[in-house]
Amino acid sequence: MPAPTPLVECIVNVSEGRDAATLSAIAGAIEAVDGCRLLHQDSGVGAHRTVFTFAGAPDAVFEAAYRVYKVAKEEIDMRQHEGEHPRIGAVDVCPFVPISGIKLEEVVARTQVLGELLGQGLGIPVYLYEASASAPHRKNLADIRRGEYEGLAAKVKDPDWQPDYGPALNERFGATVLGARPFLIAWNINLAPEVPLATAKALAARLRGSGSKGQPGLFPGLKAIGWHIEEFGRCQISCNVVDTDKTDLARVYLTAVNLAEGMGARVTGSELIGLVPEKYLRKAGKAFCFDGSREGELEAAVEVLGLSDLKPFDWRERVLEGRMVD
Repeated sequence: MPAPTPLVECIVNVSEGRDAATLSAIAGAIEAVDGCRLLHQDSGVGAHRTVFTFAGAPDAVFEAAYRVYKVAKEEIDMRQHEGEHPRIGAVDVCPFVPISGIKLEEVVARTQVLGELLGQGLGIPVYLYEASASAPHRKNLADIRRGEYEGLAAKVKDPDWQPDYGPALNERFGATVLGARPFLIAWNINLAPEVPLATAKALAARLRGSGSKGQPGLFPGLKAIGWHIEEFGRCQISCNVVDTDKTDLARVYLTAVNLAEGMGARVTGSELIGLVPEKYLRKAGKAFCFDGSREGELEAAVEVLGLSDLKPFDWRERVLEGRMVD
């Protein structure tokens, strides 16, 4: 059997969700690279953030990522940026995920090369995280991003928080976090419009693995915060599923529904950001599908997770494997 073709996915999070010209320029930069395919673009006006998902041959994907940084450096001024999503720079976080034919360690090495190029060539402060982290305290994105863009000047006065590459400060761009990691699912659970932010934050604390005030939460493979999105006129529990094999979406969702009811609140559905491997959606729908078919499980997942709550959701457009071949 021939070795699988090396394939890497990049899910770059850009701190721009409103300016169509800037987003078009970034998408065009990705699509201009041979061997790289833009799979999905997901913008949030309230979050003021766009997630671009692209994949292809390793050389092509890393070249496309570099071009994204060049456009963002030219077009995005973080001194003017306001949005609901935590962020540290114009390109906030840029993870690379090995899909096939390449080891995580090889992707780590490539992130180090990219970090040096960005730091020296573009003057961007770069922090490496996850598998690429240069020290244990830099592994967690939330720890690097704590204080956000506004807190960078104070943060870099601490020698433990000097960037891995580039200058200590770039006021216009901010800083960026990049690295190699396993697959992560970005996903938001929607609350009814009348539910206050305090309830969203309390629910997030109960669900996420880190919990709150020394008390662990219910799902070790889940990170979550509560926020209000003006665009939707409601609060959400914004989730990152970081242990995708051990954290079932349906179980998290139904737990959130029950917890919310116990607090006199209501969950209305959820919102998937970007693309998801088929197996995780099928797993979420399996217990709710009566015919055991692939399509039945996927349709059941859309229904049980309420994925069409805010806008129509077509699993055919959001399953990673399908977008790679269509």
